[in-house]
Amino acid sequence: MASLKEIKTRIGSVKNTLKITSSMKLVASAKLHRAQSAIESLLPYSQRLEEILKRVTDNLQGPIPNLPLSRESTTRTGNDSTKRIALVAISSSTSLCGGFNNNLIRFAHQVIREYKEQGVGLHLIPIGRKVAQSLDTIEGTQADNHFVTIGEKPTYAEAAALATHLTDLYLTGEVDRVEILYTHYKNMAVQTLTRKQYLPVVENHPQDNHHAPSTPLHKDAWGGEASCILEPSASQLLADLLPQAQAMRFYAILLDSSAAEHAARTFAMQTATDNGEALLHELNLQYNKVRQQAITNELLDIVGGQMR
Repeated sequence: MASLKEIKTRIGSVKNTLKITSSMKLVASAKLHRAQSAIESLLPYSQRLEEILKRVTDNLQGPIPNLPLSRESTTRTGNDSTKRIALVAISSSTSLCGGFNNNLIRFAHQVIREYKEQGVGLHLIPIGRKVAQSLDTIEGTQADNHFVTIGEKPTYAEAAALATHLTDLYLTGEVDRVEILYTHYKNMAVQTLTRKQYLPVVENHPQDNHHAPSTPLHKDAWGGEASCILEPSASQLLADLLPQAQAMRFYAILLDSSAAEHAARTFAMQTATDNGEALLHELNLQYNKVRQQAITNELLDIVGGQMR
């Protein structure tokens, strides 16, 4: 049985650990709140821009050259024309967030293995130090590590820079498709792995939209959608708006992944704190038992000495 000194040392160690986990939980919770606020602030602009793009696309006459939207979209698998894919994987740069990073890394390795079996070339772009370290260990692949740190504190400028880079890769023919692997935030306890096609642009289906359906841009006196005249042309408007929309979409994904990371860390630190408190309770019980046993032994020695 452990001595009183050893148990007391363990109790002190657990108390110090509880201070750390409690502090990390508070910090992660505050960061999660900021990430949620950023997503809520972005949502109205995002919805309005999507509505404008839809109206412009509906008024479009003929294909638009040199724009991702004008090129025939491809499916994820089974398309012989797809020879090279840019794969963006978003993880965290720090640990202590439960299975957040490990789940994403396993998911990324699974997707990479699928494409290798199909003979598809890969251009890997990791975001987050954890996934970058993992992808560097895969034989036969080379990761582009220029954007590893942009997910730590997501900004629109950095998201737009990477969105422009991905668009250039696609338009120049270096890749045939761009996919993004990230973790979608649902609530504090649930974050889901998500695989989304980024380029070529495809219309969002209702089941893929995490937010409420958008409303028409304008209503006439009878409640129907009013007709509109586009100036300049729909082609020119789409050429101007699409890069902004793509940058906005990527920025929203970064914020979504950041919120999922902070939620996972908050949940992990709460679980660690609960386990630490349970362990502390057991150690206190054990300390009291050993202390009571020591007192009993001392009393027995005193009584025994007096009887002699």
